[in-house]
Amino acid sequence: MSASVSVSDSVSSPLVGVWLIGARGSVATTVVAGCAAMTAGLHPPTGLVTETPAFADSGLPPLASLVFGGHDTVDCPLPKRAEALAAGGVLPPGLPTAVAAELAAADREIRPGGPATGDTRTEQELIEAFAADIEDFVQRRGLARTVVVNVASTEPSAVGRALPPSSLYAAAALRAGCPYANFTPSTGLHHPALAESAEASGLPYAGRDGKTGQTLLRSVLGPMFTQRALTVRAWSGANLLGGGDGAALADPAAAAAKNAGKERVLADTLGTTPEGEVHIDDVPALGDWKTAWDHIAFDGFLGTRMILQTIWQGCDSALAAPLVLDLARLTVRAQEAGLSGPLGELGFFFKDPVGEGPAGLGEQYEALVGFAGRLKGTERGAGDVVGGRAEDEGQLRHEKGSSGAGSSGELW
Repeated sequence: MSASVSVSDSVSSPLVGVWLIGARGSVATTVVAGCAAMTAGLHPPTGLVTETPAFADSGLPPLASLVFGGHDTVDCPLPKRAEALAAGGVLPPGLPTAVAAELAAADREIRPGGPATGDTRTEQELIEAFAADIEDFVQRRGLARTVVVNVASTEPSAVGRALPPSSLYAAAALRAGCPYANFTPSTGLHHPALAESAEASGLPYAGRDGKTGQTLLRSVLGPMFTQRALTVRAWSGANLLGGGDGAALADPAAAAAKNAGKERVLADTLGTTPEGEVHIDDVPALGDWKTAWDHIAFDGFLGTRMILQTIWQGCDSALAAPLVLDLARLTVRAQEAGLSGPLGELGFFFKDPVGEGPAGLGEQYEALVGFAGRLKGTERGAGDVVGGRAEDEGQLRHEKGSSGAGSSGELW
């Protein structure tokens, strides 16, 4: 499936909203600029899984039908942010100028996030305000559906019942009737206070923590060692990165939240947790570029000790942006198909997936392709969806058995 197919199909397609949390960050800027570039035929859809043949007839919204908006706490306009990314080699030279109109249009749809320092609003008031921003976006732009995707900087793990910012935004997505995807390791819908609301919403959701580099390799190499009956004694790693993510992960609590997903992949694919840990170092001079190194000590036949080392050098935003577009299209299509609850089949994209599913990348890809195949034969769900919520909520059930909306529980 090529970009030209998506563009031509969009002529008669309804508009679909993509509401980005962290909408003026590097990843979000690359998402908006990249979508505009592919829609205009300026660049091919490299890295976009949903533009491969396996998804050709799955009824996904065309790229040209996507309309962007979001929340952020910074005020640097998207066109200016795109120029900085181009200067750093993240975006191609000249692209910010070529898609300036699309960047400006998305920037006009960005609303102040929070809570800011000194903000005295209660959690409920913040959730209502964020949800109102999303609902206004949907109504003004005449959007058929809207998905909320968290691409903001990593926050420390939540402590107690207080909702961290990522969970406030997730609750606002539920309140606005929007499916949700958490591309970060932040708490989001994982907060226990939101569990009942997520179930009662009848909405599909996916997450968490996008699998773009080091953990992508781990999800391939872990099964390899297991399948070849090789014993991994130790698996250590290091990440050197800059930019906003590097600054956020300089906080040990935020780094711990990030590393949890990396460790889970090894435990799930190896069946045990080897010695070693991942160290994350903020190197501002690297900007949006990352170097990830892994040192794997393993035993071979007759106990022969061996070593495998890997080096991954990549651009975080360029790795993440196509996956964000994939998730937005798949999650909103899942809602249209009448699915609800955790979308375990989207584990291919995440370090710490929600729902049930395999941990190895090959098996995760098979599950994803199977999911695409089921979407091909589905026009709408059993209950029609209006404003993101099901009219007949009792009929909306995820195919893996997750419960849909219920009559109990307050929706935030």
